[in-house]
Amino acid sequence: MKEIKAFIHPHRIHAVTQALRDSGLCDINAGVGCYNVTVSTVQRLYTSVEPSEQCYSVELAEPVVAESKLELVCDDGVADQLVQLITTAAQPGRGCIFVSEIGSAAKFG
Repeated sequence: MKEIKAFIHPHRIHAVTQALRDSGLCDINAGVGCYNVTVSTVQRLYTSVEPSEQCYSVELAEPVVAESKLELVCDDGVADQLVQLITTAAQPGRGCIFVSEIGSAAKFG
């Protein structure tokens, strides 16, 4: 299993989640292909190429840029396809994506 983390421009996150739904590779409702799909809003430190995207965080006392972080766990066989799908929907050059190997996983509850 793989874990994919993608940092995406907030205006592109809907296109990415819609592409995941439409792809057939990731049936979020049935838990097929990928699992535990989450999206959260995060703040990236440092400045943006586009000054209009940057704001100042009083809590961090730093300039930040708001981004959406997509996280999911997927079967090894679909990881490369999901990375390509996310990259295309997020528009290249507008974020970054990381893929990690999951050593073990367990369900509880």
